[in-house]
Amino acid sequence: MQIAYGVVDVRAAAARRAAATGAGPFVVADHIGVTSSRVHGHPAPFDHSSAYGQWGPLMVELVEEHTPPIVAPGNVHHVAFMVESLPAAMSWCVDQGWPEALWAATATGQEFAFMDARADLGHLVELYEPSDRLVAFYATVAALADAWDGSHPVR
Repeated sequence: MQIAYGVVDVRAAAARRAAATGAGPFVVADHIGVTSSRVHGHPAPFDHSSAYGQWGPLMVELVEEHTPPIVAPGNVHHVAFMVESLPAAMSWCVDQGWPEALWAATATGQEFAFMDARADLGHLVELYEPSDRLVAFYATVAALADAWDGSHPVR
């Protein structure tokens, strides 16, 4: 569904990515509201901002972690998948040797998890169940890209 990169400044990174690749336009969400989170299995805060754009058929996310980063900026942060059951998908990942790096719930109730597949794949695997809101957001980002004239790469 999506490939994400760790960055230091989402707005600057989005402008650079749009200029270099034509991906975009990027929609920025600052300090995404997370109401509950675990980092490596322990309750801990997770604060991040993201820029979302479209690159052909793939959504691109640029992730700026404001809390201690799980993935160092400058690397692939994660590849995301919508799954039928978040607990079942997380269990499957654990069985592959990919432990939970992060689990969180947003203010809108969307749960997601980052599973640590860096030893095998070089990046985290993000998992979330589809919701009407999430599916609509993916469609909105894709529609913005379809109508984009190349101006205003960051919104």
